[in-house]
Amino acid sequence: MTTDSLVGLLSWIIIGLVAGAIARAVLPGRAGGGWLTSLVVGVVGAIVGGYIGRHYFGASTNESIFDIGTWLWAFLGSLLVLAIVGLVAGGRSRRSRSRA
Repeated sequence: MTTDSLVGLLSWIIIGLVAGAIARAVLPGRAGGGWLTSLVVGVVGAIVGGYIGRHYFGASTNESIFDIGTWLWAFLGSLLVLAIVGLVAGGRSRRSRSRA
């Protein structure tokens, strides 16, 4: 792993932590788990958002950690993953309540 790719990965982790916290504030009741889960989902979402932005929309998401487009794709990816986790977790809790 080169130094540039390591710095890029660490940047996406930091952006993901922030984006996960913001996404949790925007969708507070959607996902199960606490803040730690949201931060992990944020990191995964930032990576997913960066991938989607780069490969499907041609966005230059790895230009700079200070680029607004990078943050936007990370935030959108975090919202997407957090919503999916909320749907999966919500479906499980509804099924367990109906059995009782």
